[in-house]
Amino acid sequence: MEIVLSGIRPTGNLHLGNYFGAVKNFIKMQEENKCFFFIADYHSLTTHPTPADLHGNVKQVLVEYLATGLDPEKSTIYIQSDLPEIAELYLILNMNAYMGELERVTTFKEKARKQPENVNAGLLTYPSLMAADIIIHKASKVPVGKDQEQHLEMTRTFARRFNRMYKEDFFPIPTAYNFGEELVKVPGLDGSGKMGKSEGEGNAVFLADDPTTIRKKVMRALTDAGPTEPNQQKPDYIDNLFSLMKLVSSPDAVAFFHEQYNKCAIRYGDMKKQLAEDIIVFTEPVRQRIIELSNNPEYLSKVARMGAEKAHESARKTIGEVREIIGFRAF
Repeated sequence: MEIVLSGIRPTGNLHLGNYFGAVKNFIKMQEENKCFFFIADYHSLTTHPTPADLHGNVKQVLVEYLATGLDPEKSTIYIQSDLPEIAELYLILNMNAYMGELERVTTFKEKARKQPENVNAGLLTYPSLMAADIIIHKASKVPVGKDQEQHLEMTRTFARRFNRMYKEDFFPIPTAYNFGEELVKVPGLDGSGKMGKSEGEGNAVFLADDPTTIRKKVMRALTDAGPTEPNQQKPDYIDNLFSLMKLVSSPDAVAFFHEQYNKCAIRYGDMKKQLAEDIIVFTEPVRQRIIELSNNPEYLSKVARMGAEKAHESARKTIGEVREIIGFRAF
């Protein structure tokens, strides 16, 4: 059984893209590994240093991940800022992180261009905070997207550097947890690419959306006048609708609309109505669970406390050994 760690930024509601892209795999992952899932509230401050409702954002993320199936009895689910050991290890790693390597990080350069008025030290040292998150539990596997691959490589660099500098084979060198073909890319409703919060509210169907909202979003999805020749190749934005339908609709429904398209007889209004109703059926159990959990602060508090205690046990052991290795000892 491997130790696997994944961070979740408290920056918005979960949508179908999150569910099929990662959360579904997290649920499977917790059955096969020792998993740590944390809500990265420290990380969120690098780009949003004065959040309007940080606690509310953290609560929403906790609620939605529990509603989709993360199990606090099977995994350790905790809030990053509940572990002071992370901040201490972050400081220690920064002592051995070099300005040149941090400034070359692609995401730092991109963020610095996008937010020139907020190029803060936390943004620069984001990779060392991410490294602290991972190696505080001696995780061996980390699920990462394309935009995080360089950060994981820097985590590996920092772990090796610590081991080399202090002549101890202490930190394992983490590698990417590869979901392979199981990682589904969910298209957005506006035809521009994948579903995502950054693309605008109308691009994503959120798991907490009510039926009326879902119907409105799906009916506004981009379409055209329809095919003019039998078996015509579908434009990307039409192919997107069929890709969404494959995820939530019955094979018979998908086959029917494929046949209608190939016969130049498709009615996009009917297809979108079918898709909207199938999304509602798919998301309704999760939406109801979100409502139940949101109204149960006692349970959420219990989950957060239990996660903090379990994470503390692992983190305290690591930071105690790190302090001993470096030479911090009580007189």
